[in-house]
Amino acid sequence: MRSDAKAFGKFNKYFSFLISDEIVAFSCLLELDRVKLAMKIICPLCSNKAEKFYADTQNYFRCQNCEGIFVDKADLISTQKEKKVYEQHNIDTDDKGYRKFVSPITNAVLKDFTTTSKGLDFGAGRSCIIGAVLSEKKYTINNYDPLFCNDETLLSQKYDFISSCEVVEHFYKPYKEFKLLKSMLQEGGKIYIMTELYDESAFSSWYYKNDPTHVFFYTQKTFQWIKKEFGFKSLSIEKRLVILN
Repeated sequence: MRSDAKAFGKFNKYFSFLISDEIVAFSCLLELDRVKLAMKIICPLCSNKAEKFYADTQNYFRCQNCEGIFVDKADLISTQKEKKVYEQHNIDTDDKGYRKFVSPITNAVLKDFTTTSKGLDFGAGRSCIIGAVLSEKKYTINNYDPLFCNDETLLSQKYDFISSCEVVEHFYKPYKEFKLLKSMLQEGGKIYIMTELYDESAFSSWYYKNDPTHVFFYTQKTFQWIKKEFGFKSLSIEKRLVILN
């Protein structure tokens, strides 16, 4: 009995040692899985997995499905800081350069619609420059901005055209925002978007990412995904101007 007990004690000691090693190994595997999961984040547009793409002052991920590029949630700035950046923007609606900048949208609206049409400038900012230009031409257009003209009753109405100039790159929740935009569009209506599309050039030197309020970037494939997902009939991309119909 004593010899058996002694043998069992030695075995138990050895067995405990093995268990400890297995626990350490298992913990390491769990930690590795956590690291892998941290490197793969869900795309806020199409909900597919995205992988680490680039890092500087912010971490960027790229979706393998829709090819959208977005800033890690942990690096998003606060609403207060975001608003301070916008408050530095030019708001002079008489500025010729400013008017020329938004002219791809205003000229397209003037070409495609008449003064009997109803429009919305989504993300109008402080200046409401598109609304100012079109109102001068006797067009009816409402201005909505979540920070500067937040009249949410405008979001439950229907519009013949919607403009969104330098706005979609600021979307924290692009799926939710595009769903909203589509829901406000009349049958046969158009959405006019201006943004800088990523063209596969060197991301490290791409100026557009340097604005901390730019948090989601699009490629042509991203907008093709949006067209299909939300049931738009057509998609037109001409440089910075994107038109969804």
